[in-house]
Amino acid sequence: MAFGVKRQEVSEWKEAVSRGEIALLTHYWLDDRFPGCKTVTKAGCADLTKLEAWGRQYGLRPEWIDHKERYPHFDLFGDREYEILKKEGREDLISRFRLTGTQKA
Repeated sequence: MAFGVKRQEVSEWKEAVSRGEIALLTHYWLDDRFPGCKTVTKAGCADLTKLEAWGRQYGLRPEWIDHKERYPHFDLFGDREYEILKKEGREDLISRFRLTGTQKA
C-alpha cells in the first residue's frame, strides 16, 4: 500500500521515466514482507541500458528491475534506499520521509 505522495509527483515521475531519465519517487509504503521498512523509492528509466548501468554503480542487479507497465524501475528500501538517496544528493527526500539509514530490509 502506497501513500504520502501526490498525484502530480507520480505524473512527473512517469513523464521523466518515459523520457529516458533516471527518476526517483519516494513514498510511504507498508508491506508485510519487509517489516521495518516504511518507505520505498522507485528508481525508474525507460532506457533499460541506462537503468541497468545506473543500478550497477549501486550494486543493483538487472534481474531486480520491475518491468511493471511502461515504467521499468528498481524498488529501493531499507539501508540501500537511504545510501542511494544520499549518494544521489536527494537530501530533500531523506528529510521529507525522515530516513535515517537504520531501516532493515
